[in-house]
This record gives sequence, C-alpha cells and structure tokens, in this order.
Amino acid sequence: MTSLVQVDHQDDVAVVTLNHPPVNALSQDLCRALLAAVRTEAAKDTVRAIVITGGGSTFSGGADISEFGALRERGPGDEFPMHDMINGIEACDKPVIAAIHGNALGGGLETALGCHYRIATPTARIGLPEVKLGLIPGAMGTQRLPRLCGIPKAAEIAASGTMIPAAEAVELGIIDRLAEGDLVADAVQWARELADAGEPPRRTSELTDRLGDPDANAAALEELRKNVARKARGQESPLRCIEAVEAAGTMSFEDGSKNEFRIFGECLASTQSQGLIHAFFGERTVGKIPGITKETPRREIRSAAVIGAGTMGGGIAMTYANAGIPVVIKEVSQDVLEKGLDRIRQNYDVSVKRGKMTPEDVDQRMALITGTTDYSDLADADIIVEAAFEGMDLKKQIFSELDAVAKPGAILATNTSTLDVDAIASATKRPESVIGHHFFSPANVMKLLEIVRGEKTGQDVIATSMDLAKRLRKIGVLVGNCFGFVGNRMFWPFQREAQFVLEEGASVEQVDKAHTDFGMAMGPHAVSDLSGIDVFWRINEEIKDTIPEGMRQPLVAPKLYEMGRYGQKTGAGWYRYEGRRPIPDPEVEALIESLATEAGIERRKISDEEIIERTMYALVNEGALILEEGIALRSVDIDIVYLYGYGFPAWRGGPMKYADMVGLKKVYDRICHYRDTQGFWWEPAPLLKELAENGSTFSEWERPTQNN
Repeated sequence: MTSLVQVDHQDDVAVVTLNHPPVNALSQDLCRALLAAVRTEAAKDTVRAIVITGGGSTFSGGADISEFGALRERGPGDEFPMHDMINGIEACDKPVIAAIHGNALGGGLETALGCHYRIATPTARIGLPEVKLGLIPGAMGTQRLPRLCGIPKAAEIAASGTMIPAAEAVELGIIDRLAEGDLVADAVQWARELADAGEPPRRTSELTDRLGDPDANAAALEELRKNVARKARGQESPLRCIEAVEAAGTMSFEDGSKNEFRIFGECLASTQSQGLIHAFFGERTVGKIPGITKETPRREIRSAAVIGAGTMGGGIAMTYANAGIPVVIKEVSQDVLEKGLDRIRQNYDVSVKRGKMTPEDVDQRMALITGTTDYSDLADADIIVEAAFEGMDLKKQIFSELDAVAKPGAILATNTSTLDVDAIASATKRPESVIGHHFFSPANVMKLLEIVRGEKTGQDVIATSMDLAKRLRKIGVLVGNCFGFVGNRMFWPFQREAQFVLEEGASVEQVDKAHTDFGMAMGPHAVSDLSGIDVFWRINEEIKDTIPEGMRQPLVAPKLYEMGRYGQKTGAGWYRYEGRRPIPDPEVEALIESLATEAGIERRKISDEEIIERTMYALVNEGALILEEGIALRSVDIDIVYLYGYGFPAWRGGPMKYADMVGLKKVYDRICHYRDTQGFWWEPAPLLKELAENGSTFSEWERPTQNN
C-alpha cells in the first residue's frame, strides 16, 4: 500500500489505517489508496473482515478543502474518487467496520456511513459541517444518514453543521456501539463475530425502515426550514441541505445521490461558498507573519495584569483566567475595584445559568483573578494590559507609571482602539516592549484580537503576542499603527455614510435593517448605541484637528451626544430602549429632518441598494488605502478583522473578498460616481484604481516589497 494507507493483519481481520496527518483529510489520492486497500484485502481468502480506522488523534476531518478549487472546474463525466471509494467499500462482500475516534466529519462521516457497521470511542464526535463552507454534503451523506436516523434528524444535522457526541449518535442509530476498551481491539473482535455469523453485509444505502412517513417528514422539515431561515439569515446552503435530505424519502438512493451532487455543485459554484472557504483559509493565513518563524524568540507569559476593571478590563481579565493564566486587576479605588470584580462574578454566573459552566468552574476562574489599587502589585506580571478610557494623556500617564514598576522583559500592551501606539510607547523607556492588544467587546466572548505593532515593537513581542492570542482562544491579526488601525479606521467612513444617508432621507430603522438583511450581525446605528455614542464622540474629539477642510461631517450624532443620548447605557440613543430592545424613536427622526433642512440638504427616497453600496464601498475604499500603506499585510487580514470583530457575514468573505466577488471595476466606477456627486472624500484609492483597470483582485495582489 501507499504511505497514505497502512494495512495490518490481526489473524483473519485486516486493519486499514488512514495515514494523512494531521486530520486524515480525504484527498483524491487517499481515497484511491483506501479503495485499493479494501479491495485488495477483500479479495484475500485469509481475510474474513476489514476494520477501517484513522491514524493519529482522529478518524477523518473530511475532504481535503484545498482540492475544492479543482473540483469546481471539473465536468460531470469526470471521475470522483470519494464517491468511488465509499460505494466501493459498501459493495464489499465481507464485513467492513468503521472504528471511529476523535472526529468523523464531513467526508469522514460519509466514509463511515459507507461501511457496514460503526463503532466509536465514547469521546468521539461525528458531523456534517459542510454547511459552514457554504456547501452541502457531497459524498452521499444526505442519502445514507437519513436511512440510519430518519429524515428530520438527518436534515437538522446537515443544516446546522453541529457535531454529535458518540453516545448520542448511538441513540440515533448512526453509530452501532461504543468501544468498552481499546477501539481497534473491540472492532476486530466484533468483525470476527460478524464473520462467524455469516450474514450478508448491512449496506446503509439499502435500508429503508427509518425513512419514515412522508407527511410527518414534510411537516417536520417545514418547521426546520423556518428555524434555519431565521438563524442562518441570508445563507443558502442550510436550506439546500434540507432539500437534499428530503429527496431521500422521495427518490431512489441512486437518484437522490445524483440530486445531492447536483446541489453540491451549485453550492460549490456560489459566491457564498467562495466567501466561506476564503474565510476558512484566511483564519489560518493571518498567523503567518513575514520575519516571524519558530526560531524567533518568545517571552514567557505565566502571569498577567490588567489596568481597569470596567466592562473591557473585566472582560480581558476573564479571558486570561479562562485560559488558566493568573491575572491581577488594578483600579483607582477599592470601591470601583469591588464593583468590577462583582461584575465579573455576575458574568460567570450567567454562564452557569445557561449551562455553559459549573459553579466549580466559576470558583476556579475567580481564584485566578485578584484585585489591587497599588501599581507595585503588578511588578511580577509577565504582561500588563492597559484598558483605561480612550484618552492619550491618561494612557501616557498610565504607561509612565507602568514603566517604573514593571519588571524587565514584561510586555506592556494597550487596549486602545484608535490611538497612536508609538505616542503611548514614548511615555516609557522600553518602547520595544510596547504593543497594542485591541480586544473587542465583550472581550471574553469576541474572538478577534487586533495586535498593533509600533515602530519600535520587538519581533519577540510580536511573536509572543501572536502565540498568546491562540492561548487566549482568539484570532490574532497583526496590523500597523495608525488612527483606528484596520477595524476602526475603516469603520469611520462606514459610519459616516450610514449617517449621511439618514440626512438625505433614509430612516434609522431602514438603514439598520438594510444591513442586517445584507447579513451583518447588527445595523450601524444599533452598533453605535451598543458601543456608546459618547465613545464615538470622544474619539472624534481626538482626531478633529486632522479632518480635511471642507469635508462633510455627520450632523446628528454630535447632537445626540449633547442631549445625553449615549445609547443603551442611558436608555436612549439612535433608538429608545426597553431593556436592550431597540424601539424606533420619532424624536430622533424629527431631529434628523430638522438638522438636514437647516443644513440645506435635499431629502429624497433612498433605496436599500444605495444604502449598502455607499457604506460597503466606503469600507472597501478605506481598506484599499490600508492595504497599500502596509497597515494590513494582506487583504484577507482585513477580511478576518471584519468577520470576527464587526459581525460581517462570513458567507460574503469579508469586505475585500466581497468587493472581489462584486468585481473591482464595478466598485471603482461607483466610487467615482460618488466622488463626483458627493465630494472629494470619495476619491478612489490608487490601489483600487490599479486593480480595477488591470482586471485583478485584492486577493491576487501582493505587496511589491514586504517591508512590514
């Protein structure tokens, strides 16, 4: 056999082991090798049964996603090795058992379904997560799975992409039994028993008992469709999963499989799948930093400290405690400190009520968090994260204090969301140890960590920060130092246009709904109310002297600030609030109209299409400037920032991938239109102009010289 498959014999049972680390991804070569091994062993008189298992820590994580691009280009008459492999295993005339440990996901589960029987370790999990890549299962999973667990449950599993624990899979009939001892030994013993019984192999494709009643299935699937449409707003593949599974009850196995593969091909060709696959690989790409290797020195992080016990500081402290790292929180007074610690305890208690943690878990986390009002108590921390209010003078004062007490080699990180990291570092005698760690609120929940390199930040500090992000279960994206870095710098023109369309005739509710219909987690004005209009005002005060003369500025947000309407925290902002429920406020609509009339702005009916075009293309144009300036290493880094920090729909790939899929020529032409009709602030980024004229994309562009 090839190196991708290993075969061992335990007397009359052949054990075929997948050998494609780290997750035994089912490449075309592996599929061919596995089928050849099974056929070879089945032809031997000395072999009475076959066990298929995975080498390393898992059975199989599924198809090799890197081959999807080539698959997209293939014709209907081409060979599909995974189909041939699974059907070939099922056709074997000797018992074939899948011995599952770790995960059997996607094509890995479909391979197990093609086996005649399945045994798993108690800790194993199964699932069909293709929907998370904008796809449906494409190797007959939508036809075999319902023959084991019924059509409604199979549709739910495929449409959700969730992983099922082995014990539950046994109850559902997907797995036949759990291993009581060594997995392979138990599987071999069972295989021998099956061979002794002399019964014909049980082929999943031939089972019909669990397909159920058509009317009951139709009712259950209709309810599932409603739930899926609500939860996966705008995403197509979950509904296509249900469509494919439903066919198992109305078509033959062969016709249902052909129908599945047709739908799979349509999904694979869709922009949604392209966006999700782009995001999948992008999450891995952002960790690759030019000049940072395994050999780059790291600083050891065994303890941490946080300045500030407010919402952000408390969330950061929780993040460290959740990772098992002891953390000290410093506040200005004992009263403020105790309120912050109480808030942390309350947040953990919410997790207990939701069943995500136990009281014992909370006690363990809280034991890792201690408080102080004395800077000297931070002297032993390996990293200190400042999470104070967004003001340069305050942050400089804090870093000056930290410089005096922090031990040599400690990393000094600022959680600033917009301010100059180099200016903050200038308050210390160790700028090489200063870096930006921009967490997103709530810090203990949001996955993004914007890591901001200063001009003098050491390579070891950057490398340590990227590694630390993984320990904290965050996605770290390295960015350059400028106002707002990547995320908030782009968010400013996005918010600008969201407010301009209000002045020109759209309503607050219309603008926000247009964005949630587009797929955003929240509309721009709901986001502003959540973050705090006062926060945006303070940031604007920091940069107001840098705004070009003659540049149009939003009229309404400053007025809301003057009125004390800061958002959710005051019960009123762009919306009124009952608890956290936003309610459109006629007073705000009247204010918008009044200010627009006073400014001589002609109001008109504005379409949802124009709203999205203006906000998204403003986002993209700023992103192109950021990319060209080297603030972001790659366009995919910008996309990951927006996917994980700003609620951009993953199935659109991120703002830069979205622009690529729309077509940069169209984006460029519309930006030119807005420059001519709105003002100079719409001037197209030179890089966007270059790529549009060359028929290229952001994804294809590479920086001429990597000087980051």
